[in-house]
Amino acid sequence: MICQAQLASNANSNISDRRYNPQVLTNIAKIREAKGLSQIELADRLGIHVTNLNKIERGKSSPSTTRLEQIAAELSVPISDLFADEPASTGTRTVKVKGFVQAGHWAETWEWGDDDIYSVPVPDDPALRPFMLHAAETRGPSMNKRYPERTVLVFTDAVETGASLDVGKRYIVERERADGLREATVKTLWRDEAGKVWLLPESEDPRFQEPIPIEGGEDDTVRVVGRVVYSVSRE
Repeated sequence: MICQAQLASNANSNISDRRYNPQVLTNIAKIREAKGLSQIELADRLGIHVTNLNKIERGKSSPSTTRLEQIAAELSVPISDLFADEPASTGTRTVKVKGFVQAGHWAETWEWGDDDIYSVPVPDDPALRPFMLHAAETRGPSMNKRYPERTVLVFTDAVETGASLDVGKRYIVERERADGLREATVKTLWRDEAGKVWLLPESEDPRFQEPIPIEGGEDDTVRVVGRVVYSVSRE
């Protein structure tokens, strides 16, 4: 008859055998990103330097069984998920809303301080798992045909995905003036009959009817921050 102590010992031995597999350890990154956590945030929770967590996730470091149990606890998953061929889907991802987008509002930054940040859940789309998701809240009427004020827009990072711009899709756009002040807004990518690409507002407000040339103008530069992949309305 096998006692409980023997079963626990066998389980720990199995974990110890498998924790050296670099492919297995990449599950930590997948689950972390699905939870909407950055490496820095998880490392802080674990009380370790972010470079050490990076090594663990890339299979360049072999964490102890105790450390793996701590990681699983911080990610709120059973430790078996760290060793699964494909980690169990949580069904949703949590994304932090870190700022706002508002046409005509020029400031040094459109991001909030830590006290104003909050989180929203979105579906866990397997196609988006390799990428970080970001979110901002809409302000003002510049896209009110599509998004009521205070709608949360979840978007990918244009640099990270490397995806080409897609006409008809909506993008978070940052404009910067010569004085350094910035405006963040959301616009629809549109191509006119001559083939020129514009950033188009979808607004009922007469102040927000003019499309913006994607290459910017004489007084500002335009940068496409990312493509909107979800919109979430707060209750």
